[in-house]
Amino acid sequence: METGIHNTSEIGRLKKVLLHRPGQELENLMPEYLERLLFDDIPYLKEAQREHDAFADCLRQQGVEVVYLTDLVVNSLTSDEVRRDLIRQFLDEADIRDDRTRGLLTDYLGKMPDKEMVATMMAGVRKSALRAESGKLGDYLSAVEDDYPFAVDPLPNLYFTRDPFATIGTGVSIHKMHTTTRNRETLFGKFIFEHNPEYMHAPRWYDRGETSSLEGGDILVLSPEVLAVGISQRTREDSIDTLAETILSYDGTFRKVLAFNIPKTRSFMHLDTVFTMVDRDKFTVHPNILGQLTVFVMELDENRKMKIRQEEGRLEDILKEHLHLDKVTLIPCGQGSEIDAAREQWSDGSNTLAIAPGEVVVYSRNYVTNRSLEEAGIRIHTIPSAELSRGRGGPRCMSMPLWREDP
Repeated sequence: METGIHNTSEIGRLKKVLLHRPGQELENLMPEYLERLLFDDIPYLKEAQREHDAFADCLRQQGVEVVYLTDLVVNSLTSDEVRRDLIRQFLDEADIRDDRTRGLLTDYLGKMPDKEMVATMMAGVRKSALRAESGKLGDYLSAVEDDYPFAVDPLPNLYFTRDPFATIGTGVSIHKMHTTTRNRETLFGKFIFEHNPEYMHAPRWYDRGETSSLEGGDILVLSPEVLAVGISQRTREDSIDTLAETILSYDGTFRKVLAFNIPKTRSFMHLDTVFTMVDRDKFTVHPNILGQLTVFVMELDENRKMKIRQEEGRLEDILKEHLHLDKVTLIPCGQGSEIDAAREQWSDGSNTLAIAPGEVVVYSRNYVTNRSLEEAGIRIHTIPSAELSRGRGGPRCMSMPLWREDP
């Protein structure tokens, strides 16, 4: 059965991709609540949208069909019952327990057309907007007494569509995110893969109801047989056990999962901030992982039981062995300079999006790393990034491939 998904490699020619154009959620960022919402800075929305539109246009010019998260969610609202269910689950996950507030929010969202409702869920709801709906003095007084300005928090990380779910082979893993803030984003994935006619038949490799965290930035589809997953600050080993068991048992093409143990720090947040694949035998890397690495090779034995072996080695040797390559070229972020690498890693110099073998989209600001890519024979498409990069994610973070040709 057609699942609407085909993703067997990081470098297969990209045919269809999911993006989220930044919206009002960025205007709902406030300095005192940045940490709660996992942001370091406040992008200027109008400019961030202009940059994001340039990203989408760059992809379209290369023959990629661009679809947007809001539209996929709207197309999932196939009945009044599904729509009511989304509102109910959305309010549950926003932890709205007070009956009066819940009633006000249900009415407020319920009156909107579908697209406006979904955009408002993403943007968050200011108490001032909700008060305007109310004719009760108590609602004004309660807002004065409690100075937190949001009835529902915004979801500013949504433009990083790589993380809430991941397409692997012909199926999808819907994630349990490491933080409460980002976990709410995966509800949209749940509705797309349960109700959107184009995607509702995709097999589920992992689900958001699991107990330990898994994030899309830690998942790299290296080939139709090999999946890499990072054991990171935001992806736990229990989750990788569950994902590997399901993928290796049911997908049909994947033969092994490589679990990379990476430093548990903010700058190494996900595996794709440490290295990404740009060609069959070429990878961007952060210089700090060029030493010895630990990788756990997960495979099913002849009795379909999981067996794991630990390997130590350099990244290039690990990749050569498991991808059956004669040689591997590692392209260091910042051309290996400690200072340039640190600066460009901060703005995701290693986080490239391959749109075909040897052809990638990069941020213009990472010009030192971009020069290295060109010198290695990689064709680059640069996009403006002054505001988008403030969210600490690059072109790969901002894109979820739905369909790639086989490499």
